[in-house]
Parts: sequence; C-alpha cells; structure tokens
Amino acid sequence: MTDPKNDEVFVDTSAFYAVLDADDDVHAQASTAWHGLIDGRRPLVTSSYVCVEASALVQARLGMDAVRALFQDVLPMVTVVTVDESLHTNAVETLLGANRRDLSLVDCVSFTVMRQRGIAAAFAFDRHFAEQGFGFV
Repeated sequence: MTDPKNDEVFVDTSAFYAVLDADDDVHAQASTAWHGLIDGRRPLVTSSYVCVEASALVQARLGMDAVRALFQDVLPMVTVVTVDESLHTNAVETLLGANRRDLSLVDCVSFTVMRQRGIAAAFAFDRHFAEQGFGFV
C-alpha cells in the first residue's frame, strides 16, 4: 500500500543508466528529471539489488569511469535499502507467483520495497512499474 504523503521516489536501474549514458535515447529526459529530484530535495531510494544490477550494466556498457561515477557521484544521493532474507524471500514469492518470463527478481524486490515503504512513484524507464500500479516522475 502506498502512502500519498510519502514523497520518496524509488530509483530503478533504467534511470541510473539513462542518467550516466549521454548516448542513451532518454538521457536528456533522465538528466532533467534527476536534477529536478535533487534540486527539489526529494528523498531517493533504491535497493542493493538495483545497485548490483546497475553497476554490472554500467560496467559492461560504459566502463569503469562510469561505474566510479555511479558509486561516487550518484549513489551517495540515494538511500540504499539492503535486501535481507525476508525481503529476498518475499520478492522470490512475487516473482514465482507472477509466472512471467519478462519480470526479473530485481524488479520484484523493487516493487516490494516500494510497497513496504509506501512509495508511489518511480524514477524509471521500465513499464513494469506502471503495470504494478506505480507512477513515474
């Protein structure tokens, strides 16, 4: 259940990547949104699983300088929820219950974190958030 008073925004891998990759199709949109969130002092949240996924993607596609920027410049502005056994188990149950090939465990962790914290909006470029009833910033 989301809390309409909660102004936290969940940040997905798709947003981290788009912010860091100047050649990404949605980079300009992502950069504008990122600066708007930071300037507006919106509390940003992600999960440790998103950090792993984002760093692997950034490293493979953009290289170590971009990984360094992710960890030293971007992630310090975000609260990282560490995925514990309970959160992991809940997300696995969600994944298995969804029975969909195109939905990832990382996505299910993200949705679980958002529901647990009452977060209604995501900074993401992934349709799965909308399918789960979350809004976008």
